[in-house]
Amino acid sequence: MSHRRIALVLGPSTGGIGTHVASLAAGLVERGDAVLVVGPPETEERFGFRSRGARFAPAPITARPSPELPLAWWAARLALRGATGRGVDVVHAHGLTAGLTAMAARPRQAALVTTWHNQLITSGLKRKVSDRIERRLARGVDVALAASSDLHEHLVSLGAGDARLAPVAAPPRRAAGEAKAVRDELDLGDRPLIVSVGRLHVQKDYDTLIAAAKRWRALEPAPVVAVAGDGPERERLQDLIDETGADVRLLGHRTDVADLLAAADLAVVTSRWEARQLFAQEVLQSGVPLVATRTGGIPELVGDAAVLFEVGDVDALDDAVRGLLADPARLDRLTEAGRAKAATWPDEAQMLDSLDALYLELTGR
Repeated sequence: MSHRRIALVLGPSTGGIGTHVASLAAGLVERGDAVLVVGPPETEERFGFRSRGARFAPAPITARPSPELPLAWWAARLALRGATGRGVDVVHAHGLTAGLTAMAARPRQAALVTTWHNQLITSGLKRKVSDRIERRLARGVDVALAASSDLHEHLVSLGAGDARLAPVAAPPRRAAGEAKAVRDELDLGDRPLIVSVGRLHVQKDYDTLIAAAKRWRALEPAPVVAVAGDGPERERLQDLIDETGADVRLLGHRTDVADLLAAADLAVVTSRWEARQLFAQEVLQSGVPLVATRTGGIPELVGDAAVLFEVGDVDALDDAVRGLLADPARLDRLTEAGRAKAATWPDEAQMLDSLDALYLELTGR
């Protein structure tokens, strides 16, 4: 048992980052570390860090740099310097604003690690400002970790003193889901089900999915598209669905992704950018054929085990889905290829081994 004091810091999350931090917290606690999680109160409500054996300290960390961040810095400073009465050995932040918060709040003796999970999708003046902020963080941490190879290249370009690739592990394969309940809920009959899971945010580019789904109304039988997730784009996307007549169902936050995948004929990812998206990993683990954008870490993640198309290309997405639904043998081949690819990914135990080695390197403990 190592009995280190580890602080994990995150910003607002409803999906991948929060799931990853919850997994880390549980794994580190199981290995004997004292774990403190610092983040917005709603992350504890969503992911239950305390129920996994960690302590939790609320801090109002925002999704983007904002005037509210000084409040987050102060709350994080109090939490990090008071944890277990002796401070912490390692502060491991996840995301840009969490990293900035951790850099400002960390105790002097604590090592600082930040994992980059996302690429900021900005341009013009905003891009220059975000590059400046990222550069400051990348050069201010002891180790900058990247969830995908393109993020690692980005960190190197920012001048990070120590940038390393650290793929986020695939989640443990869930028990086979109950397809019938989902198909009954959605009243599918014999219609194919296409599933996508993710935050309702511009990064996910659900506009492209809705535009393609409008065309699929002409198929026989016409597929149903189900999107699980919440987010700031919900109202606008629902208006777009109503306007186009596309059969896209916004399901809100779901805890039964395994059931959705058990019922699915296809899964689709239309994101403008992803690193090693957890949903894409769950899809291949579950043996569901995947159609996804050729962006970020997705090609590296899935290899030849998915059909890839260019970001925003409605025609290519339409062609890919039509072709697969009309070719059961190809769907079967993708199912087998996906499971084979998923078997090559590092698992959570290997990810924790890597972090153990990193924390030992930084602290000697």
